[in-house]
Amino acid sequence: MKHYEVEILDARTKQKLGFLDKVEPNATIGEIKVMFHKNHAQWYPARQSLKLEPKGKSLRDEDILQNLPVGTTATLYFRDLGAQIGWVTVFLTEYAGPLIIYLLFYFRLPFIYGPKHAFTSSPHSVVHLACFCHSFHYIKRLLETLFVHRFSHGTMPLRNIFKNCTYYWGFAAWLAYHINHPLYTPPAYGDKQVKIAFAIFLFCQMGNFSIHVALRNLRPAGSKTRRIPFPTKNPFTWLFFLVSCPNYTYEVGSWIGFTVMTQCLPGKNYVVSTSC
Repeated sequence: MKHYEVEILDARTKQKLGFLDKVEPNATIGEIKVMFHKNHAQWYPARQSLKLEPKGKSLRDEDILQNLPVGTTATLYFRDLGAQIGWVTVFLTEYAGPLIIYLLFYFRLPFIYGPKHAFTSSPHSVVHLACFCHSFHYIKRLLETLFVHRFSHGTMPLRNIFKNCTYYWGFAAWLAYHINHPLYTPPAYGDKQVKIAFAIFLFCQMGNFSIHVALRNLRPAGSKTRRIPFPTKNPFTWLFFLVSCPNYTYEVGSWIGFTVMTQCLPGKNYVVSTSC
């Protein structure tokens, strides 16, 4: 069996970074990344992008060397993707933040609304219901991250977590500040408005969870398989007949319900940003 030689060049400078000798023909790009990492400890596999051309498309980890349009002496171009962080860690950080931040406002810590209102409780039942809904939403997201979601990519650039957390944490603080404010006034149409909107919120949360489970079942554990989603016997999945990503439809619906229930302007802005 003939072996391959793999030369790895910097995609930007064309400088030679490494040379791999006697590489098996059926070696995958993922395995080549591991070999390259042994001599370049700072570039762990998730941080590497290998291409056939300097400005070409990144090769997939599962691509096999002998199936690529290269000779027995292959040249691959390397790009450093920067520090990476696992998707599970990203989602846990993004979703734990809003849960904690909202509760700080709900319990009215002294530095938020001042000593006069420290640890006081709102007389409006909708404020407590809103806290339940917000907490339920993010606890659901945390549990889905741990037990439901399957990720096709193991990592994302570390720098992105700061942008994502600013979005989620910032909106949580904005929402919580207004809804839990001592001067907050309940919805104009009273309990009827609150109950209808609460029902919409719960319905959409159940729908969102159902879609996530359906999507999970399309991807076997440990694989990167992407199957076409389709409706199942679960009525919540029938929205696949109308839209391609009903989990986002249900997500927007949940926040519409939350916004109508609290009649809070920041909630409306969150709905708009979520749907964009």
